[in-house]
Amino acid sequence: MGWGFPVPAVDGASLRARALRLLARREHSRAELKRKLAPHAPEGTDLDALLDDFARRGWLSEERFVEQAVRTQARRYGPLRIAHHLREKGIDEAGIEKGLAQARAQEGEALASAWRSRFGRAPASDQEKAKQVRFLQQRGFPLEAVLRFLRAPDVR
Repeated sequence: MGWGFPVPAVDGASLRARALRLLARREHSRAELKRKLAPHAPEGTDLDALLDDFARRGWLSEERFVEQAVRTQARRYGPLRIAHHLREKGIDEAGIEKGLAQARAQEGEALASAWRSRFGRAPASDQEKAKQVRFLQQRGFPLEAVLRFLRAPDVR
């Protein structure tokens, strides 16, 4: 529902400024930035040329976006959930694999942290164990890693 105010026309310079403001706040993937700018682009504007220019200047970087996303999400989520997030943002499979290598290096620590924050004690019954397994799988940790973690002697 609109307020009835006219939407101001956006020219190429203000579209560029909008893109810079978005990138100043946080890293964006190319697809994500294009999706955010498209509604504000005037007819006939070549968004790909603008994004190519940003990438050439180093202002837009898929690698930085992947590193930042993995770094922030690896504290709470497993590699499966991180990969899903990166796919949603338009990252290609090669970029996802590179990011997952980084996430897998921190998987054990992230798994222990997520488990401690929610449970903090070993499951007393099979029902409680199933609950913990489901929770950790929803966080994006592979079943094998979860079961290995729960079998570890220091969890008891």
